[in-house]
Amino acid sequence: STYSFIRARTHARVLEEKNKIVREEQQRSESLLLNILPSLVADELKKKGHTNARFFEDVSVLFADFVGFSKIAEQLGPQQLVSELDTCFRAFDQIIAKSNPEKIKTIGDAYLSASGLSDMNASPSDIIRAALEIQDFLLALKAERMDRSMPYFEARVGIHIGPVVAGVVGAKKFAYDIWGDTVNVAARFEEACEPGRVNVSENVYDFARYEFEWNYRGKIAAKNKGAMDMYYVTAVKQY
Repeated sequence: STYSFIRARTHARVLEEKNKIVREEQQRSESLLLNILPSLVADELKKKGHTNARFFEDVSVLFADFVGFSKIAEQLGPQQLVSELDTCFRAFDQIIAKSNPEKIKTIGDAYLSASGLSDMNASPSDIIRAALEIQDFLLALKAERMDRSMPYFEARVGIHIGPVVAGVVGAKKFAYDIWGDTVNVAARFEEACEPGRVNVSENVYDFARYEFEWNYRGKIAAKNKGAMDMYYVTAVKQY
């Protein structure tokens, strides 16, 4: 009957609308999950309900930290401080997202990133380029802030390459993270860096020596690590 036909058509339209809403919600959840976890880990979590930590042989770890953060924090209100941090970290995220490195997390005013986790690419070149771009961004921001007589952030950046374990721990508010001495060494190289520079280990230099310009610093004391060979990356090599 005509009534049955109209009712079926209305039912189909309502069902189609509900399915559309479900698909949009799924896409939103998917985007949110991929914003928190690398795609390989997210897929494993969806399929198995859990994810295993994995060992990687050659991972380039970038550690960045702001210089004199406490002093700057005293000059800014809480909201302004968070806004300045947000400006910097959003820029770092965009720079990192342009190539293969994976943002791991922020810890207070520090930023941790790594490459070689999702694409198994052993070369640290992408993360070095990102580090140089981060410093260029901060230099431009410093000039703008100085023009307005405002406090500005400068950062130290350390990079080391070596083995790490990566994965998700915990059952609630879980986060993807990396562990191992490689992370600690990258942090030591950051501490031994001058503001505005990118300080790397000999391992990193050996991998990428022909792609960049370098300034060998000699053997420099690193906390709990003794004297280590350190190099500043000064520019991408122009042929």
